Amino acid sequence: MSMGVGWTRVTIVFALLLLWEVSVRMAGSADLIAPPSEIVRALFTDILPDGEILTAIAVTLFEVVTAYALAIAGGLALGLAIGSTNLSRNSLYPIVLLLYAIPQVVLLPLFTLGFGIGPAAKIAFGFSHGVFPVLVNVIAGMRNMNPLYLKAARAMGASRIDIVRNVTFPHMIGSFFTGLRLAMTMTLLGVILAELYVSTSGVGYFTKLFAETFDPAPLFALIGVLAAMAIMLNELVRTMERRLARWKNTA
Repeated sequence: MSMGVGWTRVTIVFALLLLWEVSVRMAGSADLIAPPSEIVRALFTDILPDGEILTAIAVTLFEVVTAYALAIAGGLALGLAIGSTNLSRNSLYPIVLLLYAIPQVVLLPLFTLGFGIGPAAKIAFGFSHGVFPVLVNVIAGMRNMNPLYLKAARAMGASRIDIVRNVTFPHMIGSFFTGLRLAMTMTLLGVILAELYVSTSGVGYFTKLFAETFDPAPLFALIGVLAAMAIMLNELVRTMERRLARWKNTA
């Protein structure tokens, strides 16, 4: 059955690509929207042979992974600290939601002033986008946990680390991985935004360059590279969830 689902997905994707190709060719708008055949050609003739672009892709991947790892660590640590007691949750959670509601792009000049236009600014800006989804979902997961479990663990002499590892984390794991998926997308968005506006390197810089020179084929090819990064990170998160939440599927 899974093989049938897989072939259905492949068929749908192939049909959409074919429709895209035919529509662009018939409309005569290949100079504005590149057809898939031209995008593939640009990927192998303009993108992959260009050492400068390959370096930019590696830089962007490094920045995204670093910012994402920091967002996970920071969001998890802060979420556990804020959600551990009713007092801290009721006092600090509204502040977290208020900060989360601020459009991060308006703060980009502040990140530029503080970190310059190098990788540090892009990592910090990506972190600012990714940390809040993790933080908010960790707090939400802890808020929905039955407090009797904590009382029982403390009554049996469990240490704080044992409680977090064996009681708190298993009960919030669903919310935690929801936050990880959202954080992955938001981190990638933050890094690309920083590269678009305050950088002279990275994938974002080259996408802006190709857009300004009306060169759609390599532009769409780089967008495909960004999509591949997002898919790769998403699959990594899914693999982690399957390993850490095996008990959810044993029923």
